[in-house]
Amino acid sequence: MILADTSVWIDYLNGKISPPTDLLDNCLVEGTLAMGDLILLEILQGIRSDKDYKQVKTKLSLLEQHAMLSPSLALKSAENYRALRKKGVTIRKTNDIIIASFCINHKMPLLFSDRDFKPFVQALGLRQALI
Repeated sequence: MILADTSVWIDYLNGKISPPTDLLDNCLVEGTLAMGDLILLEILQGIRSDKDYKQVKTKLSLLEQHAMLSPSLALKSAENYRALRKKGVTIRKTNDIIIASFCINHKMPLLFSDRDFKPFVQALGLRQALI
């Protein structure tokens, strides 16, 4: 199983064709894509049309679902943030820290196009889904 970050989902839902969206599509067909609750929240809160919201919500709820934050993962996320800060890297969004930490902790590759995940790959062992 792999997880796809919101940045890739947004491109996919907007019909953008790219290597990450192609891989997301392949994973959907193969049944190897999971969904995290934070990612689901980010996707759904950006949908304006009620009709589109209901349709996307229904389809995404069919994926294997994961709760991404627990007390222990909150602590690990803070440790990961601090480790990157010590290296001079500031991650802009707390959700990205949680998503990366979840994937590291569960040894789950992450499909992303957001540059904030690169330091997690380089310094903390995040596995990037190969495009």
